[in-house]
Amino acid sequence: MCEPCCLSQLACCCGSAACSLCCGCCPKIKQSTSTRFMYTLFFMLVTVTCVIMMSPTVETAMQEHIPFYTEMCDKLNAGENCSTLVGYSAVYKVCFGMACFFFLFSLFTIRVQTSTGCRAAVHNGFWFFKFVALLACCAGGFFLPNQEKFLEVWRYVGAAGGFLFIIIQLMLLVQFAHRWNQNWSSGVKYNKIWYAALALVTLVLFSVAVGALVFMIRFYTDPEACFLNKLFLGVNGGLCFVVSLLAISPCIQTFQPTSGLLQSAIISVYVMYLTFSALASKPVEMVERNGKNVTVCVFPYSSGLQSETNIVTGIGTAILFGCILYSCLISTTKRSTTALQVYRNDMPENERARCCFCCVDDTEDYDDEKTAGGQNVKYDEKDGTIYSYCYFHFVFFLGSLYVMMTVTNWFHYENAKIERLLEGNWSVFWIKMASCWVCLFLYMWTLVVPMLFPKRFQA
Repeated sequence: MCEPCCLSQLACCCGSAACSLCCGCCPKIKQSTSTRFMYTLFFMLVTVTCVIMMSPTVETAMQEHIPFYTEMCDKLNAGENCSTLVGYSAVYKVCFGMACFFFLFSLFTIRVQTSTGCRAAVHNGFWFFKFVALLACCAGGFFLPNQEKFLEVWRYVGAAGGFLFIIIQLMLLVQFAHRWNQNWSSGVKYNKIWYAALALVTLVLFSVAVGALVFMIRFYTDPEACFLNKLFLGVNGGLCFVVSLLAISPCIQTFQPTSGLLQSAIISVYVMYLTFSALASKPVEMVERNGKNVTVCVFPYSSGLQSETNIVTGIGTAILFGCILYSCLISTTKRSTTALQVYRNDMPENERARCCFCCVDDTEDYDDEKTAGGQNVKYDEKDGTIYSYCYFHFVFFLGSLYVMMTVTNWFHYENAKIERLLEGNWSVFWIKMASCWVCLFLYMWTLVVPMLFPKRFQA
């Protein structure tokens, strides 16, 4: 059993065969899923490397626990204690290599329509050689000439790509909200319990949104300071209320009968999350009380220990990179390409309500290939590709730029540390606050555009 499995893994790494696990007890896996999973591993490997490069804690631990660390750095000409391999400039160079890797593959796979061609074979296999190519791209960034000029130019390229990736994230959220409501609404005519499910989830989400708003009013406002906090809490809370009323207004219902409160509840929760993240990222404000400077509009940790801050930073970082992976993977499925369009009010005849609707397969008929001693693979692209290879790599290219800017704290890169990822600076504050308004605008646009252009959205 071991020998056939090793042969199949060799064919995966050095040939065009799909990758699979060696355990035969594992569920079947589609070829398209296997491919995207492998690229995700590449992406996460480089992302973790960037996080390590930005962590003084990890750097100190490596100096203390790796034997001959100083001597090794000298032999690599990496500066004292490998100073050129850490910090924001190192992250810029590594992410430059990863971005080049995905961008070149995006160009390489333009207009690939079938999985039987040589370009599709390279996309779906030869993982060992692609891993070596990725390492070469990341290492090549350290040998670029005129690095000061490169870092300055690359920073603005990264900011532009990062902003574009944020917009894709927000489009996916709006698409997800419409998709959820559409799928569960389709089950109402077969089973009235879906009405109860819609009502319950909507109530819970609105309760979370209102609770978050009350929480931020309690801890992130002050009678004598924090004017921006009070202003934006009022603006964002009011906009969420407006879009909720708009979603159930008769003029919208006429053109979009499936529009409801569930979508606006999802958008409201996400806007409150972004608002909280923005307020938590804003530089602290201080007021003078009783002859002392007092910090206001910050969440009071119960014990004041640094470990509490680290826990919050760790959770926030995990949520952040979870959203990045979701956007990179989900945006490339056939069903999610509608994120760039406005949802029409017609519902597919074969639509079936599911609790986990977002995990429904795009394809249902495909052949299985038995992998001796290992996981069975479903070759679901024999009749053609089920997602755009070019767009897939382009989204990962944008994701690479977004990771680079996020890890290095956007435009406050010089003193950036991964342990201070969620600490206050104005760049992150305005980016997150602007994301709130773009999200609300995109959702509002999907509501009103069928009314503005009714002929275009007729079934």
